[in-house]
Amino acid sequence: MALPRAEVTDGLLSELETFEALIRPLTAEQWERPSRCEGWTVGDVARHTIGSLTDVVEGRLDGLGTPEVTKREVDERAGRSPAQLADEAATTAKGAAGLLPMFDDAAWDAPAPGGYEGTLGDGVEALWYDTWLHGNDIRAAVGMPEVLGPGLKGGLSHIATEVRKHGYEGEVPSNDDDAFAFILAATGRGPAQAGVPSLYA
Repeated sequence: MALPRAEVTDGLLSELETFEALIRPLTAEQWERPSRCEGWTVGDVARHTIGSLTDVVEGRLDGLGTPEVTKREVDERAGRSPAQLADEAATTAKGAAGLLPMFDDAAWDAPAPGGYEGTLGDGVEALWYDTWLHGNDIRAAVGMPEVLGPGLKGGLSHIATEVRKHGYEGEVPSNDDDAFAFILAATGRGPAQAGVPSLYA
């Protein structure tokens, strides 16, 4: 993992606060809008995002990220309002803030538990990326401008690692707009780019 530990942990905790503030005031109509995540409403995106983070904080790591676990995360939160999900986000953020300092550098650099391919630090960076990108999925669906901010750096670091696992040998853009377009292309959210694998095709 390329990014420093403090940058990743601070980035995740800050992104959790941002995500909570984003979803709390959403209306019932906005909650039901379709998102660019195929088959998911805005509410579904929020349910998955918060569900994944809660699973991690509570130690439910097996199968995290698989379709079965993702479906469970969404289904468990069916019917919850934006404010209720925001309350869970706040609780989970407190749990994460207490949990992250418990890992020493050796644990941070050791293989992640639960079958994730990478170190524990890579896994935390992936959570930062996921929260940031899904926040922008929600903004796009409800007509808000997307927010790049520090999450772009974490997102680009994560996606660069993932596309290289899939054989990508090209340059990773550093300009913010190009980097965001690169992430959207790699995750199937934007126009394809030559040589950039679509990770979720």
